Amino acid sequence: MQLEQLIRAHGEELLRLAYTYVKNKETAEDIVQDVLLKAFEQQGQFRGEASYRTYLYRMTINRSYDYLRSWSHKNTILTEKIQQIFKGTKSAEQEVLVLTENRVLGEAVLGLPLKYREIIVLYYYKELKIDEIAEMLSCSDNTVKTRLRRGREKLKQTLEGGAWDDEISNETGH
Repeated sequence: MQLEQLIRAHGEELLRLAYTYVKNKETAEDIVQDVLLKAFEQQGQFRGEASYRTYLYRMTINRSYDYLRSWSHKNTILTEKIQQIFKGTKSAEQEVLVLTENRVLGEAVLGLPLKYREIIVLYYYKELKIDEIAEMLSCSDNTVKTRLRRGREKLKQTLEGGAWDDEISNETGH
C-alpha cells in the first residue's frame, strides 16, 4: 500500500482518535503523521494477527500515550494554564467544540478520565467490539466492560437532567 492510500484510508479516523487523547489538533496531526509513516515503513513487519485498522489504532493510542507522558506535553499544559489565567479566553479547540451540534456530549466525553474516555470512544465512536478493545488495550474483556459501565455512569452524572439523560439511561439499562 502506498503512503497516499494509507493517509486516505485511515488518516481522518486516526486523527479523531488521537485528538480524543491529546485534545490538540496540531499534536494529533503530528501523531498521526508519525504513525502513518511508521506503518508505511514497516509494512512488511505487520503479522496479520489483528486487522490492519486495529493495528493502526493500537499504534495511534501508544503514540498518544507517549506524548501524554512527555515533558513537551506537561510543559504545554502549564503554558496553556498560565496563558488562560492572563487571557481568560478559551482555546481554539474549545471554541470549535462549543460550536458543534454535539458539544455538550463531546465536552462530557473529553472530560472523562483517560481510561474511561478511551473505552467510550473506541466502543461508541469507532464501533469496536469489547473483545477488540480488550485486545487493543491489552486488558481483559471484563476490564473493558467495567470501564465502559463506569464511563457511562460518569457521563450520566455529568449530563444528568440534560437532553442526553434519557439516551444514557437507556444505554446503561437504568
